[in-house]
Amino acid sequence: MSVFMECSALFCWKINHRMNTCSQIKAILWLGIVVCLFTLIKSQATDDPLLDVIFITDAAAKGALCLDGSPGAYYFSPGFDDGVDNWIVYLPGGAWCGSVGGCLEKTKNPRGSNINAEPTQLALPFLRPNKTINPDFYNWNKVFILYCDGASFMADIDAVDPETKLYFRGRRIFTSVIEELMATKGMANAANALLAGDSAGGLATVLNCDRFRSFLPNACRVKCYTDSGFFIQAKNLPGTLATNYFAPIVAFHELADYLPKSCTQRLGAGLCFYPENVGGDIQTPLFIVNSDFDTYQLVNFIHPNQPDEEGWKNCTSTFTGLRNCTTNQLQIIRDFRTTFLNTLEGLDDNPSRGLFISSCYVHDIIYTPGSWQGTPTFQNKTIQQAIGDWYFERNSVQIIDTEHSSPIRC
Repeated sequence: MSVFMECSALFCWKINHRMNTCSQIKAILWLGIVVCLFTLIKSQATDDPLLDVIFITDAAAKGALCLDGSPGAYYFSPGFDDGVDNWIVYLPGGAWCGSVGGCLEKTKNPRGSNINAEPTQLALPFLRPNKTINPDFYNWNKVFILYCDGASFMADIDAVDPETKLYFRGRRIFTSVIEELMATKGMANAANALLAGDSAGGLATVLNCDRFRSFLPNACRVKCYTDSGFFIQAKNLPGTLATNYFAPIVAFHELADYLPKSCTQRLGAGLCFYPENVGGDIQTPLFIVNSDFDTYQLVNFIHPNQPDEEGWKNCTSTFTGLRNCTTNQLQIIRDFRTTFLNTLEGLDDNPSRGLFISSCYVHDIIYTPGSWQGTPTFQNKTIQQAIGDWYFERNSVQIIDTEHSSPIRC
């Protein structure tokens, strides 16, 4: 039964039973509201199909294994109508690990193990098969690769320590999924393809963008979209940890050989995990969605030289926490925005690159309710419209929020 029919039936029930007293009318109206909201939520939750986990075929033989040795896996939603030859491959976030202890800790949850992977719905708006919500990509093939390697799908180490029993094979997981899709799901015939990801998956999208394109040489259009994955060094800010943040991860997972040679020939490998140092060399069109008040970076990368570190966390952890910031702390937050925008401007000019930079106080923008087709809107475009216009080359998109010098709620 539709939401409208169910609510109408409830209203008619009220009339037929002649609930004439004020208390009775109020009671039935509140009941109607509750039923309508519940039905609406239920209808939205079940609008998308429940997808089974697909474990990579012969994952052990291919070495496509999570940190704990469980097989790499993905979810697949087939395209339909005129979208059958179009593909979105999505890489989720989940941070990184740069030590034995940190990686062992990840094996206890889905960011390091697929043992407990369950069926799911692809609830992200640009993965939904709903034309109203997702008009440009609703009928495409969609692939969600589970992130369980701790190094943004980049590591590929043969040896397995007999004591820790940790596997570092994220690169093989990515490769194996793409090859399996091409061999069994029709991806070899792709006309259009988009590699997308957020946070650690957004960084993985940047680092794997050209490689993704190399898998599909005959496709008409192959592009990449990173959400909240443009991590910066912020080396001129006080108390920054960002300059050396990725170095232990790169060293621990032995990533130097898999990072762009154009970067590692001039910089240390640890610095070549930063999009600012490799973004200019990416040949495949790339769309960057990010906040210049990225909360993950502010909380984890910036530690002002002050005795009250807990005060900095209380200040930066949430939008409402900003009211607890001192004048100096607020200035550091604004300085981060300036540094972020200056870093972005330092990329080589590339007409195929798209930008949507907001001043929302957020990380993982795509997970923010309403952000896809609502707030933020700049230059009369939502994120959904901006990405669609850029991907299909309806318009060039270089949107940066210049109106707000302080964080805004989105």
